[in-house]
Amino acid sequence: MSGGLDRLDAIRLVAFDIDGVFTDGRFYLSDDGTETKAFHTQDGYGVRRLLDAGVEVAVISGRQSLAVERRMAELSVRHVVLGCKDKVAAFDALIAGLGIDAADCAFVGDDMPDLALLEHVGLSIAVANAVQTVQERCDYVTRKPGGFGAVREVCDLVAAARSDRAE
Repeated sequence: MSGGLDRLDAIRLVAFDIDGVFTDGRFYLSDDGTETKAFHTQDGYGVRRLLDAGVEVAVISGRQSLAVERRMAELSVRHVVLGCKDKVAAFDALIAGLGIDAADCAFVGDDMPDLALLEHVGLSIAVANAVQTVQERCDYVTRKPGGFGAVREVCDLVAAARSDRAE
């Protein structure tokens, strides 16, 4: 496969940024301080499919969000790191606890705060709406934008590669 996808079948963990990846990057803040976000239902099915395929799923975000905590709990995502200032350090602590090598991990991001972690993993993925610099430095760019099926696209690619490996 081209574009870095030749490593898909070795992926043991896929980590995602939230804003701009699971969402379209917008969040709504009400007068009382309540934050809401929109998540794509099909992305949720993709996450469940990935978990069923035996791939760990994590989210690592610089923002703290109760909406994200609730959505990830619904999806049975156990590894949720929010309000993170150093994504690489948080990621390294996570994979050390899981006994997984960074080379066997993918990260999906969209903006400059994701770049260090994207360059740290075995497979770097930018969503279609990622800033140009991030797209240029990633192994793969999704066809779909964040918040509109990009997460599902990544999950389907990894799950299919693992399924092909098992045959």
